[in-house]
Amino acid sequence: MTELTVEGRNIALDKDGYLCELSDWSEPVAAALAQREALTLTDEHWQIIKLLREFYAEFQLSPANRPLIKYVALKLGPEKGNSLQLNRLFNGTPAKLAAKLAGLPKPTNCL
Repeated sequence: MTELTVEGRNIALDKDGYLCELSDWSEPVAAALAQREALTLTDEHWQIIKLLREFYAEFQLSPANRPLIKYVALKLGPEKGNSLQLNRLFNGTPAKLAAKLAGLPKPTNCL
């Protein structure tokens, strides 16, 4: 287990870099996680991260790529909810990386 220090707090991460406690999530924690992935969060990223947190609140699971793309397309339109756009934003692994940055568990069917 590793840790992430954000605003003087030590946040526990699992072996894959996901939060051990969902309640530890905050926007500064998401930014620190993104920094570990060499990613600077833009408004586009935040829109997807917040949408993913809504998805989790509604369904109690982190979506794999296909359901994530469909959900984003449904909520934000097809220009944002497509695999090319989400792959570009999240370094080719949108379901895994977006879930990590949103403070959610790793999607169960992602390697």
